[in-house]
Amino acid sequence: MRQIKANGISINYEDRGPADAPVMLLVNGFGSTMMSWPDAFMNGLKARGYRVIRYDNRDVGKSEKLSGLPSVSDVINAMKAGKKADIPYTLADMAADGMGLLDALGVKKAHVMGVSMGGMIVQNMAINHGDRLLSATSVMSTTGNPELPPASDEAMAALTSMPPSEDREVVIRHRMAGRRTFESPAYPKSDDDLYEAVATEFDHMYYPEGSIRQYAAIIADSNRFDRLTRVNVPMLVIHGKADPLVRVDGGIDTAKAVPGARLELIEGMGHDLPHELCARMVQLIADHADAARGKAAAE
Repeated sequence: MRQIKANGISINYEDRGPADAPVMLLVNGFGSTMMSWPDAFMNGLKARGYRVIRYDNRDVGKSEKLSGLPSVSDVINAMKAGKKADIPYTLADMAADGMGLLDALGVKKAHVMGVSMGGMIVQNMAINHGDRLLSATSVMSTTGNPELPPASDEAMAALTSMPPSEDREVVIRHRMAGRRTFESPAYPKSDDDLYEAVATEFDHMYYPEGSIRQYAAIIADSNRFDRLTRVNVPMLVIHGKADPLVRVDGGIDTAKAVPGARLELIEGMGHDLPHELCARMVQLIADHADAARGKAAAE
């Protein structure tokens, strides 16, 4: 892992694969760090010939922490009133972080892939930086359309509830219980594997304050549907049919918005990347990227 200055902030990243290989930039989700990506997934993309770059979003992991604590209720009320929300940064700013990282590494164009909030950031990349993208993949994400079915009460509580203390074991057990609420029902992790995944993220860095600012940015980005209709980037949308946190309707709406988007729905998949699905995910994303690269080369 290395630190680099990009888009005016310090970003922590990891780079796997040959320097001259096409780049696959991975964008993680709400409150999660770059350590959330399964090794089987990253190494699978590397084996398919990609230079895989993952990074900590601003306000998580070892990337730069911002300041200011927005009121989530104030942000919601501002959006309902059609006003601009008072927030420290936007999802568009987070998308610019990824582009800034590519700039700092001397990468002119890349394939990008993001999960959950990372999918929203990838959508913003496609909206605002489409000329930099060879392809885009949005996984278990949504357009922000307020008419779509919301998360289940249990899944939302699991995502937003705070542990009773910041003791390492208390936080890990709290997060494990939360993830059980929205993990893939067909591919549940063993207690040992889930503990290791959650502990690895905690040990990388536990910083709950950043999640408040990220959540405010998600709310303030509102409905991207109309903006996505003007995207001209090869888009793959992947979503689990059993996702209780970001309903499958969000993936369907994303694919409906983006011209020519391909939609892949997966049975038994919830709101995670289980080991058993890594090979399938790698094939879907790498095949999509290969096709987009081949089409661009032919033009």
